[in-house]
Amino acid sequence: MARVVREPYGFVHADKSPLKDVYGGPGGQVFVECMRIRPETGASKTAILFSHPVGGGAFLPMVTALAAAGRHVIYCNPRYRGNDTALIMEKCVLDLGACIADLKKRFGYEAVVLGGWSGGGSLSLFYQDQAQAPTITHTPAGDPCDLVEAGLIPADGVLLLAAHVSRAVTLSEWMDPSIVDEADPVARDPGLNIYSRDCPAQPPYGADFVERFRAAQRARNHLITDRVRSELVRIRATDAPHAERGFVVHGTMCDVRWTDPAQDASDRPPHTCYLGDPRLANDGPVGLARFTTLRSWLSQWSLAATRADGLGNASRIACPTLVINNTADLACTPSHARRLYEALVLSDRSYQDIKGADHYYTSRPDLLPQAVDCVGAWLDRKGF
Repeated sequence: MARVVREPYGFVHADKSPLKDVYGGPGGQVFVECMRIRPETGASKTAILFSHPVGGGAFLPMVTALAAAGRHVIYCNPRYRGNDTALIMEKCVLDLGACIADLKKRFGYEAVVLGGWSGGGSLSLFYQDQAQAPTITHTPAGDPCDLVEAGLIPADGVLLLAAHVSRAVTLSEWMDPSIVDEADPVARDPGLNIYSRDCPAQPPYGADFVERFRAAQRARNHLITDRVRSELVRIRATDAPHAERGFVVHGTMCDVRWTDPAQDASDRPPHTCYLGDPRLANDGPVGLARFTTLRSWLSQWSLAATRADGLGNASRIACPTLVINNTADLACTPSHARRLYEALVLSDRSYQDIKGADHYYTSRPDLLPQAVDCVGAWLDRKGF
């Protein structure tokens, strides 16, 4: 394996947003922090560009291992690095597009393959969809964000590695449906509270209960969306139409998959999630959408409003795409990988299971070389 060199860098690009949603820096500009990870010697015409809505993955085992195997990797942290409270998915697309343009000019790469790890998968699909046929000029909240005139450069291929279908779907599948009042999360429907010993449904769950549970999760997501839209209408009728409001979403790690291993069966260990004990994580200080804003909810978390719809985006792109499923993944379970693969109807698509691998390869680092070899073989077959 080659010695790996890390080269941090950054660039500034213009931002026309009327509302500043990241801390610090001059108005009208956004700073994007990146890192190039590459072998100490050896040129490449192809860059694998990883990104995630909240960034922070430059030291992922897969990223480092690909560079050690001779690949050139760029990790792009969008403007919301480490904080998705006010995150707008359309602006992440703009940052990713600016990164592609910059790395081609800065380093001279001829081809770019998007590395969609975890939540970066749906971002990559959203980007590629809009780069190939842009349609969006405003966010779901109605604020200007023009992807049509952004000059987004389509990627040459997409890697979907331990990826989920979208932030909105993942949140919905993890929302606690027993919460019946957003203002009073302690009061819960005992018939849906799977973390209570008094819940009448116990694992293994029947199909009727699972259907009712899932429907209640979706209903809660839609109810929050309705309230967000109503509040935005009220705000825009004031003399401060660009004002924003923050709110808390309680109970976001409640899934029948965590308590019943037969649901979306895989090699994952039962009664746990990627944040540990799901019962504790459900009401813990961190979690998907725990703290969010009105506009951000619509853009990234709302089933009804988000355009970062991995399955819909995947169905419209046409480029070589590799889907890798880690069969012991506690975050992105097998059904997500299969749904993404099946949605890629226009693409030259490939699929591979890494048997026994967890989300980050931390429990089974011995399986990381298998995944790297799979990616490398696919890149070589596609001429990257």
